Amino acid sequence: MFGIVACTLASPYDGRLRAPLACPVRNCYLPLEPLTGAWVCPRGHSFDIARSGYVNLLQPQDRRSPDAGDTPAAIEARRRLLAAGIGRGNVEAFVGHAATLVAAPEDVVVDLGCGAGDALGLLRATRPIAGVGFDLSTNAVNVAARRFPTMTWGVVNADRRLPLLDGRIALALSLHARRNPAECHRVISTGGHLLVAVPAPDDLIELRQAIQGARVERDRVADVIAEHAAGFEVAARFVARERHTLAGDDLRDVLRGTYRGIRSSNASRVQALESLEVTFASDFVLLRRR
Repeated sequence: MFGIVACTLASPYDGRLRAPLACPVRNCYLPLEPLTGAWVCPRGHSFDIARSGYVNLLQPQDRRSPDAGDTPAAIEARRRLLAAGIGRGNVEAFVGHAATLVAAPEDVVVDLGCGAGDALGLLRATRPIAGVGFDLSTNAVNVAARRFPTMTWGVVNADRRLPLLDGRIALALSLHARRNPAECHRVISTGGHLLVAVPAPDDLIELRQAIQGARVERDRVADVIAEHAAGFEVAARFVARERHTLAGDDLRDVLRGTYRGIRSSNASRVQALESLEVTFASDFVLLRRR
């Protein structure tokens, strides 16, 4: 049961107790409070807490597809890879930098595009934080809520208005996920941070060349900096990189775990792959809110 009783009996660092959620109903945006089985605003707008513990805050205009975001197959593929240590070094490097930015247990950290909760869960294991994870995929958020029940998880379209109160976030995370510069500026406190990770130019370069037949490299850092220039300054830049020799199911899991997935047009090339050394690389940009 994930109602008021669960919140009352939770640990002192239970993220649900202090998550600064705001009502997503247009022209409302008042604070949401966790009551028995629901988050409720002073005007009576109510959002049920699912059995697994997450809340769906999508409004009718927020969803383009009835089953948007990560599929169960993609979520499970990423879980298997991380369990095998494949790509985990990049996630741990990201979380390690995030941990240095959390000063106190009351600091609220929001993960935009949280997926199954790996980054926020790992951060919570190293720092007592009030954690909030948002994702458009109900499948992913459901998994995250079951894995890490003491944090707040919501089905949200981060491209729209974020259901958060103004200036209450100490740190926002975007690990290979979409970003919303204007909304991040609104919800992050002055001097707070946004930590962004994007695929580096050589991320999966060997696999992409084998599948697509071309070695295409794209630097995304300049775009990240430019789109946030109005409200943020660059505090730091760094990169994480690891390589693994993969074969068979691991190679296919890397493709399943991407938004590109395994397309029917390249299925024969995927099946033909036996063994390949693959680079996993992420560019990190730390932005400070002005």
